[in-house]
Amino acid sequence: MEDVARAAGVSPATVSRCINRPEMVREDRRLRIRAAIAELGYVPHGAARALASKRSMTVGALFPRLNSLLFGSFIAPLQRRLHAEGYTLVVSSSDYDPATEQQQISSLVSNGIDGLVLIGTNHDPEVFKLLERKAIPFVLTWSWDRNLPQPQIGFDNASAAAAVANYLLDVGHRRIGMISGPAAGNDRAGARIRGVREALAARGCELPARNLVESPFDIKAGGKAFARLMGQPDPPTAVLCGSDIFAIGALFEARRLGLSVPEDVSVTGFDDTDLASCVVPALTSLRTPRAEMAELAARYLLGRLAGRATGSQQLETELIVRESSAPPAA
Repeated sequence: MEDVARAAGVSPATVSRCINRPEMVREDRRLRIRAAIAELGYVPHGAARALASKRSMTVGALFPRLNSLLFGSFIAPLQRRLHAEGYTLVVSSSDYDPATEQQQISSLVSNGIDGLVLIGTNHDPEVFKLLERKAIPFVLTWSWDRNLPQPQIGFDNASAAAAVANYLLDVGHRRIGMISGPAAGNDRAGARIRGVREALAARGCELPARNLVESPFDIKAGGKAFARLMGQPDPPTAVLCGSDIFAIGALFEARRLGLSVPEDVSVTGFDDTDLASCVVPALTSLRTPRAEMAELAARYLLGRLAGRATGSQQLETELIVRESSAPPAA
């Protein structure tokens, strides 16, 4: 930093301000400092900055998996918002394994993260105790449970899935199948199954065990689950998928089986990812507020780190009806 200051003809304190609070430095000085930084190849020393500020300027985010189009649409706006305030996002994955999740969180904490974003509400109580003991602010996302004391920025998965089930009932379907992610260790999948069952029961229908297939999150696995449902003697007239990934696999498998969607069977997705409007037929899907959720989660943590009081927020979802669903054939 002293070398940069000497080359730019300013003080080291001005260089520091230019890096951390550039709006506080005159434009002519900013230009000279940035030119000196580029010429000298200066990179601030993260450990030294953390010692001086007692902040690492990093926020961790732990996801169930990273090879997912879905979580990518959350990571990008989360990173943009944090970066605008000078924070770096550090991303990790648990692969839906509670032991791995604990290890990853311990690693993030030991590396000095200032805050943490978690997916879902189902976490080992020891995780919350560790974060509270270390005074690390955190926020739960992608779920909503009004009975939990932890801060949440998310949506009600049960009511969202119930909205899809009620739509299918409204257009005339009574034999409804469901493809879901594994419910064990995944509160989002479990809540969606519960929401569908409750919606069907309220209308005098049911989701029998044979019409529910829990599957790994994979397009090919979604196709296999669809084939299993449609191979029954009395197959569903509509298949409600707990993920767009499953629904896209179902569309591919329907074509392979010679079934027409939605004439022979309706198919719905969940999350309304970018692919939902691009496949043929375009997919009816439940739109989840991923970008808004990421923005608000970042704001929550930034507020806590700045000493401001912030609270939980429940977000709304929206059913987007497209070509893949219609009333059942006569």
